[in-house]
Amino acid sequence: MSHASPPTSWTPDQIRETVQALLAMDTLPPIVQAGNPVLRQHSAPFEGQLSARELHELVELMRKVMHAAPGVGLAAPQLGIPLQLAVLEDQFEIDDDIAAARARMPLEFLAVLNPSYSPLGIRTAAFFEGCLSLSGLQAVVERPESVRLEYLTLSGDPASRDFSGWQARIVQHETDHLQGTLYIDRAEIRSLSTNDEYAARWAEAGIGRARQELGFLTGTTS
Repeated sequence: MSHASPPTSWTPDQIRETVQALLAMDTLPPIVQAGNPVLRQHSAPFEGQLSARELHELVELMRKVMHAAPGVGLAAPQLGIPLQLAVLEDQFEIDDDIAAARARMPLEFLAVLNPSYSPLGIRTAAFFEGCLSLSGLQAVVERPESVRLEYLTLSGDPASRDFSGWQARIVQHETDHLQGTLYIDRAEIRSLSTNDEYAARWAEAGIGRARQELGFLTGTTS
């Protein structure tokens, strides 16, 4: 059953005041966890609620939090800010076989405003996925293999970029956050695993063994 996320009720002043408070902190802010309503709301489009300086400082803060986690993406709601802003970056070194199986290529740092994506073609890919806002868990999510992302740059210019493989997965995951959707909403629930169980049993290139032993996606061969 799908559910439409309610729009945020935050005013531009509330968003700006919250951002200013985060920027004034002496330590990195914590990542908001599932159960907080901000993760289940349709975030406000960026329409100049922040000055250019505030926006760039927030992006740098989000990048630091993402690196410290560590993760490959972070959306503003994960810092408690219902604003359509996300940062993406994947520079992790991983096993060559896993990288090949998952079509995982390095992703240079990218900040996006008001993003939306659409599938390119009908091919999908299913892999385990985690989230910094659902600490300690992973589950298999089947997603379009390639997508086109429409967004605004930090300068306010419209942009369009195509992504495939693992980069497309990151793009979809972070954009979903801004619509109040968590990966668990799209996941094969029977695949849900703790990080420890995943590391002990399913940390391999594909999902074939997990699919068979946990009993999900039984009609596929991926």
